Amino acid sequence: MTDSQQSKCHAIIHSHAVVCGAGNLAPIPGLGFSADIAAMGSMCMCLAAVFGGSITEEVAKGLAIAALKRTLLKHPVKVATKEFVKLIPVLGQLVAPALSVVMIEAAGWTMAKDLEQRAASQCEATVVG
Repeated sequence: MTDSQQSKCHAIIHSHAVVCGAGNLAPIPGLGFSADIAAMGSMCMCLAAVFGGSITEEVAKGLAIAALKRTLLKHPVKVATKEFVKLIPVLGQLVAPALSVVMIEAAGWTMAKDLEQRAASQCEATVVG
């Protein structure tokens, strides 16, 4: 990943993570996942453009769900805490968005690395073929 690509990815991932954090302010367990999936789909399409690709919204949603699943498997305690803490007044509105931002940042970088690898393999296939 070039410095320019890394800088663009950082801006995209961070801005989408902040949106996900805002979407997790509501004190309703499970509601944040819909905000996370929507923002991750948008983030995926933006990240694909950084690496010279273009993907449909359905493919972006699929990649977003896969990235969230990997994050869930790596950090199950954070995910459970994010949802259960919403039941605690005031504290829930502080902790849940912060955990969401951390998880989306991690999932975003995972997604960026996957998209970079896909772009590199497509480039190699084009050169070889």
